[in-house]
Amino acid sequence: MFEIEQKVIDESRQGEAYQGIEEASQSSDKRFYIESYGCQMNFSDSEIIASILQTSGFGSTKDVDQASLILLNTCSIREKAEQTIRKRLTEFKKIKKNNPALLIGVLGCMAERLKSKLLEEEKLVDIVVGPDAYRTLPQLIEEAETGTKAVNVLLSREETYADISPVRINSNGITAFVSIMRGCNNMCAFCVVPFTRGRERSRDNSSILDECRDLYERGFKEVTLLGQNVDSYYWVDPITNHAVDFAMLLEQVAYISPQLRVRFSTSHPKDITESVLQTMKKYENICKYIHLPLQSGSTRILQLMNRTYTREWYLAKVKRIREVMPECAISSDIIAGFCTEDDNDHLDTLDVMRNSKYEYSYMFMYSERPGTLAAKRYQDDVPMELKQKRLEEIVALQNHLSLESNKLDLGKKFEVLIEGNSKKSNQHWMGRNSQNKVVVFEKNGTTLKPGDYVTVDVYDCTQGTLIGNIVS
Repeated sequence: MFEIEQKVIDESRQGEAYQGIEEASQSSDKRFYIESYGCQMNFSDSEIIASILQTSGFGSTKDVDQASLILLNTCSIREKAEQTIRKRLTEFKKIKKNNPALLIGVLGCMAERLKSKLLEEEKLVDIVVGPDAYRTLPQLIEEAETGTKAVNVLLSREETYADISPVRINSNGITAFVSIMRGCNNMCAFCVVPFTRGRERSRDNSSILDECRDLYERGFKEVTLLGQNVDSYYWVDPITNHAVDFAMLLEQVAYISPQLRVRFSTSHPKDITESVLQTMKKYENICKYIHLPLQSGSTRILQLMNRTYTREWYLAKVKRIREVMPECAISSDIIAGFCTEDDNDHLDTLDVMRNSKYEYSYMFMYSERPGTLAAKRYQDDVPMELKQKRLEEIVALQNHLSLESNKLDLGKKFEVLIEGNSKKSNQHWMGRNSQNKVVVFEKNGTTLKPGDYVTVDVYDCTQGTLIGNIVS
């Protein structure tokens, strides 16, 4: 889908390109090493995979040289991501030369699309498993141990992994992702997700609440409810026929404890409802932050993208969010150089950005992804140098908007959940406020610890970070 990504933020929990797994406490001759790439959903899936493998007798390791099984949970959403994964597979293939018994597997979104190339043409992997087939991983490993290439990329209309308790990978013990649904029914022209993750299906409401309660009882202070389009969550109890929509689920999770922060990602502008906004307003522990992807500010381009809304409709939604919750932060996704985009379309995007006043954005340069509707219908006809120029203008504007937003917070006090040390200094704590803004402040010899809430008075900022002092 995209080739270049830039995000305006200084200290982010998404700072690593990939994610390894914590050492398992149990001893085992069979050890797996896993790296995750791409979206939060992939990282959440890796926690499910870790649970399945540990239940099957595998230990885990952060040292790739100790592994008998190497897994890459892949992202196919950008060409750059695929290139990175191919490079890693080539490196692992060299390790395998000295250890022929080593198994290498590709999981996730690249699995179905590139299974033949990875298995037969390039001979980089032994196992290929799609996002809905992780339960079969132990059997596929046994098959691969006999020298047979093992593949399962079948998509499912039912699989939600609701009964699997995730093993929290590289967890800080404070924040956790909770998957509430899988797949996507939106056929955005640029996106591979409907083809790699299948149709939309919602997870059992009670299993979500059980997982969130368990996390809170274990000391976690924040959960992020995950889905390709969380606002379309809809689950019907097969026994009582009682239906639960996303606003109801959000309220139920918030009700677990006022000390448990609740976030969610991602919203589709066409689906976020008034009831969701009113529920967010009602509960202080539901964070006042919405990720509302724009993609383009041009109605013409939005129609080509099959986004099902106009620029005017989008701006009206942003206005309503600000009316209900003036303190709510909004972030976005923006694509530069989609098919046929001209200068006026680009100026429309900049105009919507200025009107929406995003706190930050994920910004990309369009690159065609095989199998998508855009690849089938349109010519990728915007020159690369023009895409790059437009992306640079988008990034420059967002840098300005982010700095201006942070300047408005000078002199304000925020409740901050401490997540750990600042990346730049162990003499400073780093945490986030309700608006998902990173806040850094001196420890000053206090007895505070990660997981504590603290009030911080903001006195300075960068475009990506608020800087403050602890309020006595």
